[in-house]
Amino acid sequence: MATKAAPAKKVAAVKKAAVAPAKPVRAKAAPTPAKVAREAARAIAAPVKTTRAKAAPAPAVRPHLVRDSFTMPEQEYAVLATVKQACLKAGFEVKKSELLRMGVALLGQLDTASLRAVLDSLPQLKTGRPPGE
Repeated sequence: MATKAAPAKKVAAVKKAAVAPAKPVRAKAAPTPAKVAREAARAIAAPVKTTRAKAAPAPAVRPHLVRDSFTMPEQEYAVLATVKQACLKAGFEVKKSELLRMGVALLGQLDTASLRAVLDSLPQLKTGRPPGE
């Protein structure tokens, strides 16, 4: 008996998806110990970011400087020049304003009885400015 052959099935053409040309796969080289150490050091040294706002450091407050003028006898004023020369001979430079500030600092360390004794030994000066010329 003759059997009828089954009709051939049509094979649907299957389109392959467009594939980018394959790049050669390169195996990653094992990191060297030096590289690992460097990366670890970077991770440790990296600053940790915090969300808290940092307070700006307060700038150093400079004292307000006051300019003033005063009157003193020539002999006392000459003492300032003498002390300046002595300081230069000793190897350091000092300004008149620094000498006056040192004097004020020393006066601040004296007790009131000593201050009164020094004040009484000073000659009295006329207060006020001399008449204009």
